[in-house]
Amino acid sequence: MQWHLRLRAAERGIWKSAQLRRMLADAGLEISAGKMSSWWAGSPPTMRLEELDVLCAVLECTPNDLMSPEPDKVAARRPRSSDAANGGDHPDHPDGPNGNGGTSGGAPGVAPRFGKPRSTPPL
Repeated sequence: MQWHLRLRAAERGIWKSAQLRRMLADAGLEISAGKMSSWWAGSPPTMRLEELDVLCAVLECTPNDLMSPEPDKVAARRPRSSDAANGGDHPDHPDGPNGNGGTSGGAPGVAPRFGKPRSTPPL
């Protein structure tokens, strides 16, 4: 999703995140400076619906005004059709060499991640 908070705030004459944070507090939404910074600087990693509701009320907009979909990014995340056709040679593919669809006949193998080894799960 493309995040348009700064644009919507500017349309309302709000040029600083501290000003928007005060307006949100006046509307009953107390958020930390760090959270406000993440909202202001780019796309927030998470947002509660209640927070979005207050934000939209303060900015007099809708969620559609704050966000727009990016279908090209979604399409780029999908596995290529050739990966599915060749049996999943990619290591992250479920049927690939390190995936969960192993061909050992028994339980699928578990390979630890580099840098963060994990023990094998109990049987």
